[in-house]
Amino acid sequence: MGREFIELFEEWAEDYDNSVVGEDPQYAEVFANYDVILDAVVDHSVGRVLEFGVGTGNLSKKLLQAGHSVIGIEPSKEMRNIAKRKIPGLTILDGDFLIYPAPTGKIETITSTYAFHHLTDDEKAIAIKQFAELLPLNGKVVFGDTMFKTEADKRMQIKEAVEKGHHDLAEDLNREYYPTLDTMKNAFEKHGFDVSFKQMNDFVWVLTANKK
Repeated sequence: MGREFIELFEEWAEDYDNSVVGEDPQYAEVFANYDVILDAVVDHSVGRVLEFGVGTGNLSKKLLQAGHSVIGIEPSKEMRNIAKRKIPGLTILDGDFLIYPAPTGKIETITSTYAFHHLTDDEKAIAIKQFAELLPLNGKVVFGDTMFKTEADKRMQIKEAVEKGHHDLAEDLNREYYPTLDTMKNAFEKHGFDVSFKQMNDFVWVLTANKK
């Protein structure tokens, strides 16, 4: 899972929380309504939560405040360290979407924000199959991430980023594996989930998948 991006995570760790509040103009639109996005993920979560890509712990904190038990998975040591400083009681383990310590006890919701795009489409399919095997009937996957209605929409956003001089964002959109809604819908439905999407800003959608 996106382990090729670990160096970027390590470098970004100290500045990540500044980025999500809009201090980096290139990513301001990507992180627009950031707290609303996190709250939407929390609102759709139930029971005991397994969170992938914890980062600096922003979603974890909200999940805990809402009364959920949380097990966090994060591949970046620097991100884990920051999350542990912010939330000393958080259980956070080294791992990624594909390789992680097996959780003990029942997991009812799998969450993630701004992370699933680090996987290729083939890796996403493998991860979703594992989610289906891990979750009980009526278990949920709730993700907030950059997705596009079509590949044409993605190309348009890259073009607009270049025109605005947002070359880091354009490079990011070209380099990583941002999916279309149909790709995500088909992958989840193949493994027995009902899927819905809600658009949160020009880039980010909240995906909710319920295991049938």
